[in-house]
Amino acid sequence: MGRDRLRRPLLALVALLVVLGVGYAVNAARGSHSSPAARSASPAATRSSGEVALSSLPVEVAQTVKLIKAGGPFPYPHNDGVVFGNNEHLLPNEAYGYYREYTVPTPDSDNRGARRIVTGRDGEYYYTADHYTHFQRVDLSR
Repeated sequence: MGRDRLRRPLLALVALLVVLGVGYAVNAARGSHSSPAARSASPAATRSSGEVALSSLPVEVAQTVKLIKAGGPFPYPHNDGVVFGNNEHLLPNEAYGYYREYTVPTPDSDNRGARRIVTGRDGEYYYTADHYTHFQRVDLSR
C-alpha cells in the first residue's frame, strides 16, 4: 500500500512532463516550418508606425542625424554610439552589434529624456520618442 501512495504522484509527474514535452515539440515544429519571412518578422511590425519623413520629426532629430553623420561630438558621449541590443526584438533581427543608439535631446529636460535614434550598420535610421516602446523608420531624404 505504501508503494501505491508513491506511484500515483510519480505517474502524475511523468504524465505532466510528457504533456509539456509534446507541447514544446509541437511549438518548435510549427516555428521550424514557417517561412523565412515569418521567422524573421518581429513585433516591430506591430509596434511600429511605419516610415516617417525626417522633416516631419522634431528639429532635434535632424540635428542628431547630422551629428551621427559627422561622427559627433555627442551630448552624452558615454551613452551615444553604444550598441543597441534590440533585446525586445522590436527592430528587424540582426546580429548583436548591428545597431547603435544616440540620444535625441529633449528641450527643457534635465536628463537624457526618452527620445533616441537607433542606426543600423546598413544605413537605416529608426526614431523612438518613448524610449524604445515604438519605432518609426526614418526616411532621411524627405
